Amino acid sequence: MKRKKTTKNIGNLAGKILLFGGVYSNLQSLQKIMEIAKNKNITSHNIICTGDVVAYCAQPEEVVQTVKDWNIHSIAGNVEIQLREGLEDCGCDFRDGSRCDIFSKEWYPYAQEKLSASSIEWMDNLPDFIEFDFAGKKCGVVHGSYFETSGYIFQSTDWEKKSKNFEVAHADIIIGGHCGLPFSQKNQDKLWLNPGVIGMPANDGTTRVWYMILDLDHQEEIFYTHLPYQYDHIKAANLMAENKLTPAYEKTLRTGIWDNCEILPEQETRLQGQLIVF
Repeated sequence: MKRKKTTKNIGNLAGKILLFGGVYSNLQSLQKIMEIAKNKNITSHNIICTGDVVAYCAQPEEVVQTVKDWNIHSIAGNVEIQLREGLEDCGCDFRDGSRCDIFSKEWYPYAQEKLSASSIEWMDNLPDFIEFDFAGKKCGVVHGSYFETSGYIFQSTDWEKKSKNFEVAHADIIIGGHCGLPFSQKNQDKLWLNPGVIGMPANDGTTRVWYMILDLDHQEEIFYTHLPYQYDHIKAANLMAENKLTPAYEKTLRTGIWDNCEILPEQETRLQGQLIVF
């Protein structure tokens, strides 16, 4: 029986909010974002992850337990949903026979083998969506979209497709994940934000990863900032090599370039290797 989608309301948030997605079993990057949050005095109640805590890298169990102990807010990404249901693939919506589909058959069983019952239980309790209020605006957090957990929403995705999400969520701001690329887009009074992911670089030829800060300016108006950081990506890549995980993803950690652009629309494909600047 298909599980009913769940939404967690975390109330009214005040102060800086830290947003990120896609830890992808990358403990070294997770430890760095925790350090950043501490330095910015952002408490766990104001930290939100858009899902896919587990994926390509070498330390899925350590990452889940660290996120769990950190006590931040997170929704279930497609990977968490597949793992908690005991399903045989990552549910990433890759085309059958594509390189990403082939790669998923390598890293997904590794994650299944490494994760404890405690980690699966944590995933089992994750909501599909989060909602909160911030400065008088209603905010909704999704993985892919409200309609498809593994649906890809990019900067270039038609606004008409995005707008349906605002309607069903009754939201002013939507914070999405899944696509792996940071972007922000405003249309009239609606705002779609994607903080990017911290487990893999953003295909721009650098080893940086991305997160976002949501805050208020001196006029008490909402503003947002896309921010990159560097971390010990060499250690993360070496651990992948030691555990014989997908060489293509290991190479991406070292080079900042994705192995392929199979999931990307034409506009995002053309930007491969170009430095991301906000």
